[in-house]
Amino acid sequence: MITIQSISNFDQKQPTAVTIGTFDGVHIGHKKILELLINNAKVSNLTATVLTFFPHPRMVLQQDSGIKLLNTIEEKTKILKEIGLDCLVIHPFTREFSRLSATEFVRDILVNSLKTKKIIIGYDHRFGRNRNANINDLITFGNTFDFEVEEISAQEINDISVSSTKIRKALEEGNITTANSYLGYEYMLTGTVKRGKGLGRQLGFPTANLYIEEDYKLIPKNGVYIVKSYIDNTLVYGMMNIGLNPTVNTNTAEKNIEIHFFDFEQDLYYQKIQIDIIERIRDEQKFDSVTALKVQLEKDKKTALDLIY
Repeated sequence: MITIQSISNFDQKQPTAVTIGTFDGVHIGHKKILELLINNAKVSNLTATVLTFFPHPRMVLQQDSGIKLLNTIEEKTKILKEIGLDCLVIHPFTREFSRLSATEFVRDILVNSLKTKKIIIGYDHRFGRNRNANINDLITFGNTFDFEVEEISAQEINDISVSSTKIRKALEEGNITTANSYLGYEYMLTGTVKRGKGLGRQLGFPTANLYIEEDYKLIPKNGVYIVKSYIDNTLVYGMMNIGLNPTVNTNTAEKNIEIHFFDFEQDLYYQKIQIDIIERIRDEQKFDSVTALKVQLEKDKKTALDLIY
């Protein structure tokens, strides 16, 4: 898959089959559309292309929206590549871009820049300044500019909407099993390992402290989770705590993400790693003593290992 930053950098020669959207989560509903796009492109000898935007339009047009996304742009790119797209175009979304008229968007972006010959899009898709053009307008533009429009049904679009809503709600409630079932893969957190206070090591549970730069990334509910990661192409399991560490941190409101990997001694400081979340074990809780915390961590480890193996 070729990844292109900005439509202005698109210079592919072959005409394209295009779908447009944010595709946050790239979940099972999205994948139906992407498979349709890829199959159509193969049959018609077109380049299967996704046009997406970053930042998310709501971040730009509703700056106080507080929207949390299921994927960072890096995570989304990785998933789309695995699906088998030919081309991903990530266009910077700005207020200026949002003011393009429907005609300008179709003529300048879809036709002249992307060489679009087929568009696969939802029945409720709206575009152009103030989102004032709809799929019927797009079909009319297709007749003018010689491209085909294939409409995705209301039922399929509803499935996508429901999936996104349920995934966010499930993660906020700590129901990782439900979230993963709608995603079609294990929810991931990607970040850099930073130095912590070393308290985990003192307890016999050294942790990798994960720092996620993207503040728009949705972090699941506080608690203890079973996780896995590929480090130097080796599968490693572990358990992760998301929360405030109330037993040892009494005066902080800063959320921490700490992973203890099983049977693992490698130095990970300042490395970027991806954590895949498998299952949730329990809520975060405050213990009467550090000793009581250590006893619980031993129980958590046994629970995790029993479920993994």
